[in-house]
Amino acid sequence: MNIDKRILNFLVIIVLSFITFVWTFFIFHIPFDFTVVISVIFIRMLASAFILKDYSLSWSKASQKTFLIKSIVYVIAFVVYMPLYYGKISISFFVSELFLYIFAINFLMYFYYYIINRNDVKKTKSVVIYGAGKAGIKLESEFANTEYKVNYFVDDNKIIQGRSIDSVAVLSKQKLKKIIGNEKKFNLLVIAMPSAPKERIKEIYEDLSAYFQEIKILPSMDEILKDKDFSTQLKNISVENLLARNPKDLDKNKIEEFIKDKTVLVTGAGGSIGSEICRQCEKYGARKLILLDHSEYNLYAILEELKNVDVEPVMQSVINVEHLDETFAKYQPDLVIHAAAYKHVPLVESNIYEGILNNVVGTKNVIDTSIKYGVQKFVMISTDKAVRPTNVMGTTKRICELYAQNSNGQGTDIVAVRFGNVLGSSGSVIPKFKSQIQNGQNITVTHPDITRYFMLIPEACELVLQAGAIGTGGEIFILDMGEPIKIVDLAKKMIELSGREDIKIEFSGLRPGEKLYEELLIDDSDVQTEYESITVAQPTAYNLKKLNQDIEELLTCKDKLKKLKEIVPEFNHQTNK
Repeated sequence: MNIDKRILNFLVIIVLSFITFVWTFFIFHIPFDFTVVISVIFIRMLASAFILKDYSLSWSKASQKTFLIKSIVYVIAFVVYMPLYYGKISISFFVSELFLYIFAINFLMYFYYYIINRNDVKKTKSVVIYGAGKAGIKLESEFANTEYKVNYFVDDNKIIQGRSIDSVAVLSKQKLKKIIGNEKKFNLLVIAMPSAPKERIKEIYEDLSAYFQEIKILPSMDEILKDKDFSTQLKNISVENLLARNPKDLDKNKIEEFIKDKTVLVTGAGGSIGSEICRQCEKYGARKLILLDHSEYNLYAILEELKNVDVEPVMQSVINVEHLDETFAKYQPDLVIHAAAYKHVPLVESNIYEGILNNVVGTKNVIDTSIKYGVQKFVMISTDKAVRPTNVMGTTKRICELYAQNSNGQGTDIVAVRFGNVLGSSGSVIPKFKSQIQNGQNITVTHPDITRYFMLIPEACELVLQAGAIGTGGEIFILDMGEPIKIVDLAKKMIELSGREDIKIEFSGLRPGEKLYEELLIDDSDVQTEYESITVAQPTAYNLKKLNQDIEELLTCKDKLKKLKEIVPEFNHQTNK
């Protein structure tokens, strides 16, 4: 026969009330009065039903905090009631009753936990949890019903090292390495430090990866869904976890001040950078977002994602200045962030005219229209490939920088932001390498010595907005990308993380326009801002009338490479054939 759980909860309260209350009478040698006992139990039942709603309590999910609060309320419920029968009752009576009740109800709770959580799952795998904080402890409890046995916690806090949590010892990293020795004795290491910086995650991985068959990580707290088991959200360590950097001087207040309550138009809104800029604008309180992109699918994808901001999708190309004019006239944006561009070096090498038209003319159109409609600030996304360019794409972006700098001063503050590759973007090598590994193919790297700068897309986009916030017009801001990374080392790391020992690295040779290393600065006179992560390049003067004339000639001339070289003298075209 099944008993309704609500009735069962009331029965528990009645039994515990009777036992603890009568026992307190016995301790203090107070004459037993059955009427008082019944009255107190009745009061507790009323409190249980109408104040604390214990009939709906899930004992399997309740915490000690829950039972402590309930116990206190139960005792308070008859603090005034008792003297009606016995006159003045000492405070020690009530304290004793409270502690007896807490002890009894906690004993019952843990006994219940033991019964319902008891399982016959055979522990066939061993796990070590790095991080003995709240996340690690919660994760340890979730492993109870799985095949994994938690052997140790590891924590950097020396205060808790040598102690234990739920009978699981807490070790230092050095102690763990001594215990393991040279063998991979444990199946899994879980890094349960959702708030730890990426540099720390990388350090732990590199120090302990040789000691474990598998390493997983909890996502950041922003990614962890509420009320969902941590154990279901464990992720494999990714190359993004190991390469990502957290800017130490990110000024979120400055970014919010820049974006909040503004109408922001984002070109290339569906691309890797543009879509993240849109997410950041939503996060920092933009009043309205104008999403401009010529790709129907990309525009649809980002439109579906943005739910907490007023959004206007505009399917349009930046090369059509008449349509741009209509859009600006209709929406009157306060800020424009120009992310639309062709960025793939080999493709632009094969389609020079289209690269010039989209990158140079498109940027010119958006800048001119922004000035015409009195946009407060225009922020252009540039690239490290614009520095001493060796390819057409980089040269077109350098011309965009020149046009941005020399168009400033006409009522709209115009700035450009230059940075390197972003991890996971559509043009990044990482998606390509992942695809090759998944398909069992060897990874192709163009050259053993080729290097690139890398940054996570969200980090880069927040710094773009921060640079835009501090810009007063005419600057080219340069984001600190850290140290350049050898692509071959990146490929080796991705193979290691995949566990595919059959995957090899092949060198295919540099592609047209590709150089071994990228630069972010043109000369050493570039100066720091108030933020260490952001530098300002020295301005390059170029007569705007002459630049407009050169752009027109660039579109019509036969030898476009020669004209590009004329506009950007440092352009050193590399065909790599």
